[in-house]
Amino acid sequence: MNQLTIIKQNHLGNEVWRYPGELIARDKTQIIISAKFTKDDFIFEGMSLKYHDLFYEIYLRHKWYNIFEIYDRDDGKLKGWYCNVTYPALIRRWDIVYRDLALDLLVFPDGTQKVLDVDEFEAIEIPSKDRHQALMALHELKAIFQHPADFRVQRDLVVRSRLI
Repeated sequence: MNQLTIIKQNHLGNEVWRYPGELIARDKTQIIISAKFTKDDFIFEGMSLKYHDLFYEIYLRHKWYNIFEIYDRDDGKLKGWYCNVTYPALIRRWDIVYRDLALDLLVFPDGTQKVLDVDEFEAIEIPSKDRHQALMALHELKAIFQHPADFRVQRDLVVRSRLI
């Protein structure tokens, strides 16, 4: 497989985190990678995240979000999805860069949805048209996960019919 680097930036474009991933699939509009969680074990909003949990991540050139599908390192069970509201991803040959806009959606396999970091999103200074795009992206993500059993990045690989 081809290794890539995923680079997360804050809304200003400053790098805040980078990690390796493996290419699964790509086309002109999107890329799907797999990555291992690289932080120590902790509980996040009721979800246990463990070092080396498996993430399948989809980045889209023209959408204002990305989606991480999370699987347990020990039993392989789906834990849920973490969705970042972002500027559209910059997808290059060897890396993916995304500018995070703080607003997130956490979705559990039972369909429970939690919108995260609303206060942080409201505090960042971005143009009003970008703020509107971000809120529309959150609305689109909520709609995608109305029926979470229908959505699997790792099963469907290219989820074109759901996202494009």
